[in-house]
Amino acid sequence: MLSSEQSIVEYADGQAFPDRLTQKRHAHYLDYATRMLRVYEHGIGRTRRDLHRAIEAIFTDELDCPTQRVAAFCKMLDDVGQYDEDARGQAADLRLRVFEFAAKYHPLVSCAEGIFEHTEAEIKSRVAQEVGMEWGQIDRALYADIIEFQTLKSFAGYPSAQAMLSAYNVAQIQACLYRATRMTLYLTGDFKRIIRRIRLLRLLHEIHRVDFVRTGRTGGAAEYRIDLSGPASLLHETRRYGVDMAKLVPVLLACEGWRLQATTLTPWKRPVFLKLSHEDGLSSHLPPSEPFDSGVEEAFAKKWGDEPREGWRLFREDVILHEGQSVFFPDFVFRREDGLEAYLEVVGFWTPEYLAKKRETIAKFRGHRILLAVAEACVRQGAAIPGSVITYKTVIKLDAVLDQLRLRAGD
Repeated sequence: MLSSEQSIVEYADGQAFPDRLTQKRHAHYLDYATRMLRVYEHGIGRTRRDLHRAIEAIFTDELDCPTQRVAAFCKMLDDVGQYDEDARGQAADLRLRVFEFAAKYHPLVSCAEGIFEHTEAEIKSRVAQEVGMEWGQIDRALYADIIEFQTLKSFAGYPSAQAMLSAYNVAQIQACLYRATRMTLYLTGDFKRIIRRIRLLRLLHEIHRVDFVRTGRTGGAAEYRIDLSGPASLLHETRRYGVDMAKLVPVLLACEGWRLQATTLTPWKRPVFLKLSHEDGLSSHLPPSEPFDSGVEEAFAKKWGDEPREGWRLFREDVILHEGQSVFFPDFVFRREDGLEAYLEVVGFWTPEYLAKKRETIAKFRGHRILLAVAEACVRQGAAIPGSVITYKTVIKLDAVLDQLRLRAGD
């Protein structure tokens, strides 16, 4: 992630527009990215300062490249490399030995003349003998504790030049969010992945069900609004919390069915909006969500199909159930045209701890129509399964599910 100093944002009409490289305007940056990656790939053993100077040289004749953008590229390249660090403080000890030894022969000159009898080359040779290292080794190790003089020892790089430029666009959005005071997400899919990430980052949030959004012939999908409070509103602009909020962006970009509106502050403390959605053409380094957690779930969804059965349509992880701070994501949602809903949770394996937690969750959400489909292997292994659940061997029977739906709906 970038620092605030490497952030480039334009403000217009009450909105924030983070710097973005586009195919239309910046197609030639692909060549720059290729050259930058090559500098680091062949830069093992070079100092951070030398590598940064090499990157700066690439953009010498580029008029459309502010200094913050070059600094951002350097930071991104450094982040996927590893540098030798002086963890034991050996550089400071080495400097003390070298300077104490050389001080006795001060001043040093390039050519001996008159009273100036000690040359730089001579004293360097003596220092090398005293320390027991060649001068080239001493020169590289003398300032190894200073970041600029650390040497690159490995470089993971990016999958491609395009991937690096895409990562730059994401990083600029993240940097813009460091000053966010509030963020609102509207979700119509990938609920589980996004909410879990929000909770993992310990972001303060509230969940509200908004409405249905029409999704073609398959009917409607539930939409949720997630309100996240930012550092400037609650924690006196604690930057660490802002960074945590920014960490949500790559997960969002790997998902579908979301839009974002954040209120962030300009450097002059004025509130502006940042708007973003899954349709903005940005990409994440994270893989997209898997459509199903297991083959059993995939087979059941395929067998049910897109058309309604007895008035019920099937949706995959389409609802967030929440009671206080507890959240539950049913594997499937059954929805009728009259708005009635029921939910199916598939249990394909068990441990005592897993089932205890699952029973606790079901009990907490007992006010909802939750159906359980449990593998028969769990029953044979001694799991305590309520009698009303649907059991299955390798596939979930549709008739058994429909029977439970009729029962739960009072039909």
